[in-house]
Order: sequence, then C-alpha cells, then structure tokens
Amino acid sequence: MSVTVSVDGPVALGVVRGGFGVLRHVDLPAVAGDALARMPWCHRVLLENLTRCAEPEATEAGRAALLDWLATGRSEAEIPFAPGRILMHDTTCGPALVDIAAMRDVLEAAGGDPRRLNPAVPVATSTDHSLAVDVAGVPDALATNMRREMERNAERYRFMKWASQAIDGFRVFPPGTGIMHTINLERLSTVIATETRDGAEWAVPDTLVGTDSHTPMVNAIGVLGWGVGGIEAEGVMFGVPVSLRIPEVIGVKLTGALPEGVLATDLALVVTERLRRLGVAGEFVEFFGPGVATLTAMQRAVVANMAPEYGASTGCFPIDGATLDFLRMTGRDAAQVELVEAFARATGLWFDPAAEPRYTAVLAIDLGALRPSLAGPRRPQDRLDAAEVPAAIAKAVGAAAGAVPADAVAIAAITSCTNTSDTGLLVAAGLLARKARALGLSPKPWVKTSLTPGSPAAARRLARVGLLAELEALGFGIAGHGCATCIGNSGPLLPAVAAAVEGQGLKPVAVLSGNRNFPGRVHGQVDAALLASPPLVVAFAIAGRAGIDITREEIAPGVTLRDLWPEAAEVEATLAAALDPGDVAPAYAAAEASGPWAALAAPATARFPWDAASTYLRPPPFVTMAPPPSGAGYTAHPLLVLGDDITTDHISPAGAIPPASDAAAWLVERGEDPRDLNVYAARRGNWEVMVRGLFTNRTVVNHLAPGLPAGHTAFAPSAEAMPAWRAAARYAEVGLPVVIVAGERYGTGSSRDWAAKGAQLLGARAVLANSFERIHRANLVGMGVVPLRLPEGWRPEGLALRPGDVIEVALDLAALAPRAAVAVTIRRSDGTTLGGTATALLETAREVALIRGGGMIPTILRTALAA
Repeated sequence: MSVTVSVDGPVALGVVRGGFGVLRHVDLPAVAGDALARMPWCHRVLLENLTRCAEPEATEAGRAALLDWLATGRSEAEIPFAPGRILMHDTTCGPALVDIAAMRDVLEAAGGDPRRLNPAVPVATSTDHSLAVDVAGVPDALATNMRREMERNAERYRFMKWASQAIDGFRVFPPGTGIMHTINLERLSTVIATETRDGAEWAVPDTLVGTDSHTPMVNAIGVLGWGVGGIEAEGVMFGVPVSLRIPEVIGVKLTGALPEGVLATDLALVVTERLRRLGVAGEFVEFFGPGVATLTAMQRAVVANMAPEYGASTGCFPIDGATLDFLRMTGRDAAQVELVEAFARATGLWFDPAAEPRYTAVLAIDLGALRPSLAGPRRPQDRLDAAEVPAAIAKAVGAAAGAVPADAVAIAAITSCTNTSDTGLLVAAGLLARKARALGLSPKPWVKTSLTPGSPAAARRLARVGLLAELEALGFGIAGHGCATCIGNSGPLLPAVAAAVEGQGLKPVAVLSGNRNFPGRVHGQVDAALLASPPLVVAFAIAGRAGIDITREEIAPGVTLRDLWPEAAEVEATLAAALDPGDVAPAYAAAEASGPWAALAAPATARFPWDAASTYLRPPPFVTMAPPPSGAGYTAHPLLVLGDDITTDHISPAGAIPPASDAAAWLVERGEDPRDLNVYAARRGNWEVMVRGLFTNRTVVNHLAPGLPAGHTAFAPSAEAMPAWRAAARYAEVGLPVVIVAGERYGTGSSRDWAAKGAQLLGARAVLANSFERIHRANLVGMGVVPLRLPEGWRPEGLALRPGDVIEVALDLAALAPRAAVAVTIRRSDGTTLGGTATALLETAREVALIRGGGMIPTILRTALAA
C-alpha cells in the first residue's frame, strides 16, 4: 500500500512496505489527481520521471503540459526524460567507444583530465551483432561460428574489454550470452528499480534508452524504453537528459483472444500492417483493453519488439499479472516480484483491462479474427495471408536453375530476439519438426537452415521436452546466440544456390522469423524475404519453395501443413513442461564465463593506445570541439538524389564487405585477406572503411545522373562519375558545401548511428527529404547535420536535379528555432530557378542548441572541459 508522508518541496511522496523493505516513491495519484486515471500508462511513467528528476520549474511546467495534453491528445511542449540506464550492443557501442576514446584524447590535449569522462548512468553492452552463420545444420556449428567470431573480432573485443576496465559504469556481456533485448528481458530489467536519494531508499520505474531500434521489446513487461541513436545515447551517458516533445500516443485496443493456429508472430504482423496504414511515424503506441490480459509477457514481447516496423517510438504494455508471471518464470527474487506489484498498484501503474485512457487516436483489433500471416517480400508492413504469397513471390523471382526452383528458399532461419524470446514459438517449431521427422521429412538440399535463439537458456528449455534433438535432426541446431541472419550475418549461401545466383540469374527467397526483410538485408544475394513464425520457417524449409500457399498446398508428397501443425493445447502443455525458473541464471553464468573472453588481453590505461596499423579502430575526424560554419546560409551541390524508403541499411551497410568494393580495396592494401574481410558492422570503429561503404547497396539509385553505379555521384566541376566518398573529399578540398536529397521515410530501419556519421563525413550540411524516420532524424541532429523537410509538392525525382545545379539554403543558425521555415532555392545550370520553403525538423530547443554547437560530441567536450 501507499501512504502520503512529508513533502520535500513540490514532490508528493509515498511509501511502499513489504518483504523488500520500506521504500519511498513519487505519489503519482497525489501529483496528478483525478487526471491520473485518464492518462496513458506511458505518460504516467514520464510524469513520475519528470517529478523525480527534473528541476522544480521544469517539473511544474511539464506536469501542467502532460495534464493539458489530455484535452487534445497533442502537445508542442517539451519535457526532459532521464532514463535510469543505457543498453547497447557491440556494433553500436563500438563506434560510441571509439568516440569516447578519441574524446579523451581531445580532452587531455585541451588541458582536461580524460579520466573524468565517464557515463553518468550505467551502460550494459551485449556482444551479439557480429556472430555470422558461417556454418549451420551440423553438430559443431555453434562452436565453429563462435570460434570464427572471436578470431575475426579479437581486436575489437579487446577494445570493448579495455572500456569495461577503464570506463566506470560500463558492463560488457561477452559473445555467446545472447541477444541484447532477450538479455534485457531475462536478466537486466527489474521493472521497478531502487535508488538512493538524499540518503533514503526509493522505488522507481525501471527506464532506459537503447542504441537499437528494437529496445521497446522490454515494454512487454511494463518497462518504458525506446531506441535512440548512438549519438543521442552518448549525450545521455554524459548527463544530457533526453528532451522530447510530449509524445502523441496511439492506443491499440485488443479484444478477444488468439484463435487456434494463430501465434504472437501473426499478431505482430497485423499490428505492423495496420499501424503503418494509419500513418504512425514516431508516436508512442500503447496496448489496452481486455485482450491484453489474454497474452503472456512473451507473446507481448513479439509485438513490442516490432515497434520500429510499425513506425512507433515504442510499443507499451502496462504492468499486470503477466509481468509477475514472467519475472517468476525467469527466476527473479520473490521480494522483487512483490515490490513490482506493490509499487504498480500504489502509483496507478497497474493495468486495468476495463480502463480506457485518453489517446491521440485508437485502433481496435479483435484478436479472435486474426489469421496466420506472413510479411514481405520487401517490407515488414506488407502483411500477406498465406493465399496471397504465391502472387507476391512470383513478382520477385526469376527463372529456375536446374534442380533449384525459381522460388527456391535459400535461407530458412529461426532467428532474432523478435520471435525466439517467446519460448512458446520455439516449442511450436519443435513440435512441428517432431511430426515432420516422424513422417520422414527433411528440408530440401538447397535450403540453408539455422537456429540462433536470443537466450542461452533456450537449449535447456527445448532439451527438457526433447525438442532440441527434433530441431537438430531437421538442420535447425543452435548455430549461435546472436542476431545473425536477422541483421544480415547469414553467412554464405549453399554452393548450389550461390552458383545459380551468379551464373544462371536465380533470385532465391529467404524465410526468417526476424523483423525486417528489406532487399539485400538478410543476404547480399537475396532481395526477397518473407517474415514468418518459427514453425512456418520449418515448414518452408521442408517445402523448399516460397511461392506456395503453405496452409493449403502440399509441402511434401501427400503432406500438408495441417498434418504437421501442433494444436494450441499441445503447445501450451509442452511449454509448461519446458520452462524452469532455475534455467536462466546458470545458463547466463555459463555463457558469461567465456574462456576466450577471459583470455583477451586489454590495455590498462585511461587513454586507449591507438595502433596506426589497425584496420578496425581509428580515431574519427568528427571528434573535435570545432564550431559549425557560421553565416546566414550557403549554396550547396547535391551529392546524392535518392528516392523513397532509403533505409539505414542502404545508407550504411552491416553485412559482408564485398571483395570488389572500395572498402575491400582499402583493407587489402593494408594486408587483410580478401577472402575474409568480415562485415561492415564489425568495422564501425574504422571511419575509413565505413565512409567507403556508404550508399553502396546495389538497389540504391542516385538520380543526379543516369547510369551511376550504387554509391557513386557526379562531381559537378568536371561532371566526372566517382564514388560519393571521393567526390565529397574533392568538394571539401575546394570549399564547396554539399547536401543530400531524398524522398519519403528517409532513414527507416535500424538505429545505426553510422548512417548519420556517414552524412557528416560526406560533408553534408543538411539532408532534404520528404520525411524522416525518427531515430535517424535525431542522429543527424546529433552529428550537426540539419534535417530539412522538402517544400510541399517537391519530390526528388521530379526536381530533375543534374550536375552543376545548386541549392541555396537560407539557414541562419542564430535565428534557428524548432520547426523553423527555411527558404530553399534551386539554381539550375541553365539559369532557371525554383524556390520553396522547407521546414527544419528540429523538435526541441535542445536540438537547436546542438545544431548551433556543431553536434553532440563538441557539446559534450566543451561541457567536460568546463567542468
């Protein structure tokens, strides 16, 4: 229970008592009054954070703005948010750590103490984004892939280990410990945390930001968190609160219950389709209604994980009995479970299925009306009924290649935290595999199969009910614990398929239980991919073809999916037998006790000793305290003119470095083996490699001139075609600014900060686009690059920009304000002009200050030097 005690200043306090002790807390019912019941649960967490962490003036103004929001469901007011911790992974923490190491150098050179540059909040980092499925479907796949991962990344991992020793509050989970979001769910998240304030112990909501767009997965258990760019995370590390406009909240009302044969994956794909259709773009999404109570926390996690795919900043589920069940199932302490319930009930954070808070808009979904679904073959929001798959695939594939069909499934991967964190989905896949094995079925010989679960406890759970062996028998043995195929680290295709792609024009398909299927993301030779539940992945592996109605057509002679599909009761009973609260702690402890990790030698110095010969780690040129160029505007050459849906994968690739690329040439010149150059994601600590990979995805078209290869542009002074990075250097040499022009949804996809760092290194003063994805927009601001929304009616292709045309941007830093109008004029080489008014997509005064200061890194350095 909660009772009001003395008030310290404007903060109303309460206490909770139990087996966990006596803890103070912000008394939200006293702070918000009768309005609390009408607030979205995510706004209640923001109000608590504001009340506890902000200065009194900001607290009162923010409280008033949050309550005023209830009148319209919208607000232009901004509030600070101070997350309790930061979550990162190896390919986002790596660039951030390179920045920090370089900042320590700059700080010492300016007379400061480098040891003072430490995070103000705890940072946890998983090592999950570098695992590649080099080997799959054989007994030693897990050991082989982990060994190769360590061999490829030893230098980078030593750097991370240096950081864990030299930087206070920085924790690393070694390779093999699982995927960051699963670790967050099963190990890190407390739901309700404790902290000491003025000598007293407080209970507070567990909150975080993460440098991965799928950070909202933890919202499944009532923990408010969302993805931010690495640049914004660096600000949070050093005490800069997140500044956000009070978020609009889309309420998704769930009624009914999932019917027989429909899984959490199907719900996630329906939510993605419908919210994208609604036009969600950066809002918070919150799930409410009686249907929520029918979903387990693991099922909710599948839906919450796909928040970036449905366009949301975060997808929230409030705290309820399912949260407590999950905490118990993962071995959390009984006193902690008691604290979560007591706190949530005392503060109004406990879920009421009958409640109908105020939302900006409401979308209703009847769970009972859902059907088995897939999505693709190029975007996660393109949901398909099984009967619609043949036509969709037919448009994406080419001709057959001998025994390999035209619609061949080249990759069938049970991958990603999205679906593997729901053990029920793994059980369903295992039961389907058992039935298939009993009928003598197996995957087709051209299909590369793999299982890369997010939790190291998955093997124990599946083995307990005999399903690990069933999956292994069909080629779905555990090949590693990491993101793997979901982020493009799928390893080589099987030889027959790779040869058919290269020599006969085969256009194969991937089927995966991941969250994204953009062309080329899963594998550089695979443009079409279907997102599917884990049991459907197994079924497609057996069928070997993607262009079929998997629910009706035979997947083997005389066998249909109906013969293999497990009933819900069987899945539930097997799941109950598979789960043991005692699995989690020892599984993670065994994974963390990594011999190869322990054997890594790391420097014991406050400043990192850079190796000039390194091909992985190089201090980047943007780590500086230099201010941005002054003046009331500039005239820029368009470096790239791009279309719609340019993702961060298109901008800055994560997968294998092609042997014929400029990045490969740079590496080979320095002694690297052209047969094993690793992946771009592993080289993000080396700006020389990354800048050469920008925009080189083969589907990227630069409309500036006809016939330009991917990653190329036309250098205006000579009209010469050359790589964009080389042209950018030439423009910089002669002092000519450049900009990038793009269409709708620029920067969609993952949170990778290198997509924005790349724009800065290319010298882009601004990116002018029809619309931006949220995290990439914030990353651009963090790098000092201004995101400008193109004038109404302007489309990149329709502008017909050509080499020699210039764009005048009347951007006066001194007069800049959130969403300021900015005059832009195109002056063509033929003397004609086109004028319009763009909008500076800066959301808050803090973002304006970042642009004026040259970005987040110079701002942090100046603050640290002045401290």
